[in-house]
Amino acid sequence: MKGRDSAIISLHPHNDRGTAVAAAELGLLAGADRIEGTLFGNGERTGNVDLVTLALNMYTQNVDCKLDFSNINHVKDVYERTTKMTVGPRQPYAGELVFTAFSGSHQDAINKGKAYMAETHSDRWEVPYLPIDPADVGREYEPIIRINSQSGKGGVAYVMQEFGFKMPKAMHPEFSAVVQEACDRTGRELKAQEVFDLFIEEYRNVCGPYKLLNHKFSEEKEEHEALTKVRFTGTLQYNGDAPMEIEGTGSGPIGAFCQALNKVGLQDYQFVDYSEHAISRGSDSKAVSYIHIKDPAGKDVFGIGISHNINYASLKGILCAINRCQKNCVRAEQPPIFDAAKSAK
Repeated sequence: MKGRDSAIISLHPHNDRGTAVAAAELGLLAGADRIEGTLFGNGERTGNVDLVTLALNMYTQNVDCKLDFSNINHVKDVYERTTKMTVGPRQPYAGELVFTAFSGSHQDAINKGKAYMAETHSDRWEVPYLPIDPADVGREYEPIIRINSQSGKGGVAYVMQEFGFKMPKAMHPEFSAVVQEACDRTGRELKAQEVFDLFIEEYRNVCGPYKLLNHKFSEEKEEHEALTKVRFTGTLQYNGDAPMEIEGTGSGPIGAFCQALNKVGLQDYQFVDYSEHAISRGSDSKAVSYIHIKDPAGKDVFGIGISHNINYASLKGILCAINRCQKNCVRAEQPPIFDAAKSAK
């Protein structure tokens, strides 16, 4: 083209073939100077090129189009009020659901991407499936993960992290199954608060049949022994029966408590692992302990304990796991594993 520097080439794509944005971007790469379009693709027939999608696509590639979409919800509200048209829930960048993931694999990828950015302190947005930081367009992180019957383990774990609970990975399948059952039962997606309430009901609100009424730890060391032994003494009650004194020793508080339980008929439960972390800050912070055991049938079962004292949190977690086994896993035809009267004798 002769005199190219004296001409302004302007593109005016329509969306009849569903390629208006792609055509506009390719046209710019080919040397066009200007784009004519509309907000959200409103226009004749199938619409003009959507300037919101086009400009934010360029923004993700570090090209500033000088259009302010930092409050996309406000732009959408004005558009819908003045045109009497609506922006679809899956409209790129502006739709209600564009920063929402239902699929388990998508949820897991988003969760890992956010965790990677937090661990590496990355100054780049590096989250799969989300081409832009929602905060850049005035959106919030809260609705990124929503839970329904299609949701996977990663999405459920992400929601619990928002409430301060970092469940061990081995625990994810168990609680995810609880959430999916609730979704199937209600026939709808669950809000984050509902997922958290399920967690509390499934784990923290399990108060029986075993209750630890009181306990004490002490350290014992013989002169000829290199390691210190921990001694546990306490009072255990089963299903409202007469309390009974229990005691045990071990290399640590958990080992001593488990030995005490073994002595009163709970030797068929196998301790597997535990993890812990703080769920509040300050000198009076609480800690949560996650306990992993195997029930008498060899099935993996988890329990949690929360306390200002991490040792007591672990004891509560062990009893929580055993109580959940008693509640959900023991069949009616099986004899009770714990006979309080017999053990008292």
